[in-house]
Amino acid sequence: MTATGTSPTPQPISDSPAVITPNGNRLGIPIDKLSVSAYTVPTDFPEADGTISWQETTLVLVEVTAGNLTGLGYSYADTATAKLIKDKLAGLVTGQDALNVTACYYTMLRAIRNLGRPGIVSMAISAVDTALWDLKARLLEVPLVSLWGQVRERVAIYGSGGFTSYSLDQLQRQLSGWTRQGIGRVKMKIGTEPGQDLGRVEAARDAIGPHTELFVDANGAYSRKQALLFAEQFADLGVAWFEEPVSSDDLEGLRLLRDWAPAGMDIAAGEYGYDLWYFQRMLEARAVDVLQADATRCGGFSGLMGAAKLVEARSMRLSAHCAPTLHVHAGCALAPMRHLEYFHDHARIENMFFEGVPQPLGGALAPDLSRPGLGLEFKRADAQKYAVN
Repeated sequence: MTATGTSPTPQPISDSPAVITPNGNRLGIPIDKLSVSAYTVPTDFPEADGTISWQETTLVLVEVTAGNLTGLGYSYADTATAKLIKDKLAGLVTGQDALNVTACYYTMLRAIRNLGRPGIVSMAISAVDTALWDLKARLLEVPLVSLWGQVRERVAIYGSGGFTSYSLDQLQRQLSGWTRQGIGRVKMKIGTEPGQDLGRVEAARDAIGPHTELFVDANGAYSRKQALLFAEQFADLGVAWFEEPVSSDDLEGLRLLRDWAPAGMDIAAGEYGYDLWYFQRMLEARAVDVLQADATRCGGFSGLMGAAKLVEARSMRLSAHCAPTLHVHAGCALAPMRHLEYFHDHARIENMFFEGVPQPLGGALAPDLSRPGLGLEFKRADAQKYAVN
């Protein structure tokens, strides 16, 4: 209040055509445009895990404009995701208040009822939602983490790769490279050829030394008893994290592993969660020690915040799956966040496509508080050669 008891004149956030009430209050900033594009990038080497192999990765980018500012968000998904955004979601969001992200989120959820929530639809919503949050923070001229409330200055990461298509030499070079950068935990893939897994894990331990935490990810390749046997053998090599030892849909199997795995070994899953009901079922089944969630799949930052509430209510921890750049601000704002996955493919693409990507320092990532929103700018010219029509 001023000395005369009247409210100060509101200062415009930007040059937008916002709706102003007679008493001068700003009702909102309408979204002018939503555009979507897709980019497919070949991997730098053929990659595989316990159940699939791949040689390229597609990033679907959403740009949302309001008040002469543009927010960006993205998902790692099929190009069909881009078509769904263009055909179904863009028209729903355009004209909405850019400051009311939650309203946009639920508008999209209602509209896709007959399409089915999991999979491509949820990834489409995720890309739009992350762009909307970025836009809101840019309009308010604050970093995204400050919009939510920062609880930590930096968030721990773990180096992730170690694909089963790698030779032992490639595996050791990649993992030891992360340890030399000061990253204190690394993850490798297992499960393609179970008979070789113990030897590969031994080679990984030799490369990283005794003090770096070692994680393994089977991507659901093992049977229940097979996974339990490997858990006992991996424990002798100091494996501290066993991800998807069995299918993430096998909640009974995950619960078996969680109950019987050696002390000091966390059972983790959840990366295929596309809605809160998925996470709720996994947590109610007591299937994991640490829940994973991915903002590019679970409904964007809105869905990720919901998952964090479920985890926090159970005094558990959350770990962000892949897309490290996208998760940095959320990782520093969500209290139960344990760490982010610094996934080789995604870290590589994000550095290729964006200015302002946070770089690992001391085994952690920190948001740039001098830049609004996510702090990213799209390098359009660099990305163009990977564009998909």
